[in-house]
Amino acid sequence: MKKLFAMLLAMAMMVSLFACSNDKPDPTKEGSEPPASQGTEESAKPEESSAPSEAPAAPAENPDDIPDTMTSSDNKYQVAFITDVGQLKDKSFNQGTFDGVKLYAAANNKSYKYYQPANGDQATDDDRYDAMKFAVEGGAEVVVCAGFMQTAALSRAAAEFPDVPFIFIDGSPIDGCDNVAAIAFAEHQSGYLAGYAVVKEGYEKLGFSGGGGGTNPACCRFGYGFVQGANDAAKELGKTVDINYSWLYGASFSASTDLQTMINGWYNNGTEIVFACGGSMFQSIVAAAAANDGAVVGVDVDQSAQSDTVVTSAMKGLSASVQWAVAKVYDDSFSDIGGKGTSLGAKDDAVGLPTATWSLENYSVEEYEAQLADMASGKLVVDSMETEADFAKLTTTAWSNVKLSVIE
Repeated sequence: MKKLFAMLLAMAMMVSLFACSNDKPDPTKEGSEPPASQGTEESAKPEESSAPSEAPAAPAENPDDIPDTMTSSDNKYQVAFITDVGQLKDKSFNQGTFDGVKLYAAANNKSYKYYQPANGDQATDDDRYDAMKFAVEGGAEVVVCAGFMQTAALSRAAAEFPDVPFIFIDGSPIDGCDNVAAIAFAEHQSGYLAGYAVVKEGYEKLGFSGGGGGTNPACCRFGYGFVQGANDAAKELGKTVDINYSWLYGASFSASTDLQTMINGWYNNGTEIVFACGGSMFQSIVAAAAANDGAVVGVDVDQSAQSDTVVTSAMKGLSASVQWAVAKVYDDSFSDIGGKGTSLGAKDDAVGLPTATWSLENYSVEEYEAQLADMASGKLVVDSMETEADFAKLTTTAWSNVKLSVIE
């Protein structure tokens, strides 16, 4: 993924998922008006450091060098970020998305701020709406919203503030809202690459633990691709591999003792490597792996620096896609993506495994890059899940070289 940032900023690979009209929702129609907010603007404020600093004057290449909070001279914040559930610094989805906000803002002398909906993992649609409203009232010229759970709140906010562009990461277009640009990824491709790589490396007893309780399209695509890749690699090697597959304890994408206990049991019963697919769930899975000499596949970003147990990560271009989309707001080309869905995958250099921290010994970078090229060209096609009805594919497929155990 070395060319990810440059390629995403240079091209707009658009896939229109839904038509979106210019009309605002009709409040006379049943279900068009969300419930009234019961939260407060104050409750939507993010946690901030005790000593916020100014944004760096010079562009930074490492988002960790840019402070999470800054002070705007006019108390207005131009680029806003609304977090998904879980922690801001989750070393995964939230952080990867916010990195893109910080990098764009720092490079273009824009003020920025993150807003964490009230009530944490128990945040309601009202809490999310309050955060979006607070961001707009705080001067936001563009609002970046992370995660499919923002859909209902974003529908309301986008209709109420039609002149504010919203970038919806991991979301679908909102009917009637041309000011919403939905950015999604071909996670099934990234999951496939990870599943294929670890089986080629020699792992035969795998696990997948996903977030969202089985209703998150991104996590579903990651997991479905992971099984496909493992199956194809096992077929090439003439063997059968075992996969434990579960959505238990992942509904809130949070670390938990219950999740750690379950994964600990997997490792004790022979599982060798687990795909930790769900934000802060990573912490519980890594803890179980470390206690059992197990291995982990990270998600969304390269998580190898977080634990020695991580052997590779199924990544997607969160930071680069945010920078690319926000840039369109400021170069007056937002209409190219507003009201539409953009899907980014191998053809856009937007999914893949981290080669800079490659640790696999039996599967080489050269083999991986050849496979990625085949995927980008269309020679290698990975089946996807695009609708809720597709989610049944996992259990209805007759896997030739995978023994799949779904834990419910």
